Amino acid sequence: MNNTTKPNNLAKPFLKWAGGKTQLISAIEQHLPQHISAIKDLTYIEPFIGSGAVFFWFVQKYNIKKAIINDINTDLINVYKVIKNKPEKLIEKLTQLEREYYALAFEEDRKNFFLEKRSEFNVKSDKEIDNAAFFIFLNRTCFNGLYRVNSKNLFNVPFGKYIKPKICDAQNLLATSKLLKNVTILNGDYTETAKHANKNSFFYFDPPYKPISKTSSFNAYAKDNFDDEQQNKLAAFTEQLTTKEHFWLLSNSDPKNLNPDDLFFDELYNKPANTILRVKARRMINSNAQKRGEINEILIMNYPIKML
Repeated sequence: MNNTTKPNNLAKPFLKWAGGKTQLISAIEQHLPQHISAIKDLTYIEPFIGSGAVFFWFVQKYNIKKAIINDINTDLINVYKVIKNKPEKLIEKLTQLEREYYALAFEEDRKNFFLEKRSEFNVKSDKEIDNAAFFIFLNRTCFNGLYRVNSKNLFNVPFGKYIKPKICDAQNLLATSKLLKNVTILNGDYTETAKHANKNSFFYFDPPYKPISKTSSFNAYAKDNFDDEQQNKLAAFTEQLTTKEHFWLLSNSDPKNLNPDDLFFDELYNKPANTILRVKARRMINSNAQKRGEINEILIMNYPIKML
């Protein structure tokens, strides 16, 4: 999967995503295993793919023999599979949605169109192309590009009031389809990804974040919340990977942003092989613009790093 694509044709994330990792890539790159670029037959595994910012960057930069991506969100994984296997049909449907949306001159009409497509999406028909197109359309037109569902697994993010958002990026969808051609796409529990690991595997974990304030819970993106118990189970899973000598790196929000005495992750990942770092990031998604700003995020890894 070594990149031979021209730089201006590189695939990039096709979704807006709360907690997307584009801004963390520089910090992640600085803290990868030493000599990772020299590892032969490297397998990249991302158990919580989301919008895939790190995946897109990693597999186009390093010499990857195999890549596995996974997510519990069936609707999201359907989008990846449709882009991989039927990009032209998806582009056709998205072009139609974009044309119809742009033709609406008034905000109320655009909102009604959005709500109509949100309802159609929530019906969950067996039309994989339509479902994928609605997913992308809603992502580009909903409030702040959030993905959130209620206890009935119904998408419930409100209208975003955008006049002319980019709904169909045909060039990027085709580049992404090409990139995904040899990627294994899974839809299940993250622990299942371990079956695809080998001696030269690197795992990147971007789980639903622990909320950084009492009101900023963006982790209800599947009907079952990723609570503290789930964070504990994930930590136990990473220990299993360490025992098997697989490299892994995990990112999460820093609870100390809210409470300086909160050592949740420091205590949870306090293992001999692990290193815990705090790096600066910007919180871009908040309904109150004054609350957007620089915060700490946590990087945890199970291998030695060169301290900068």
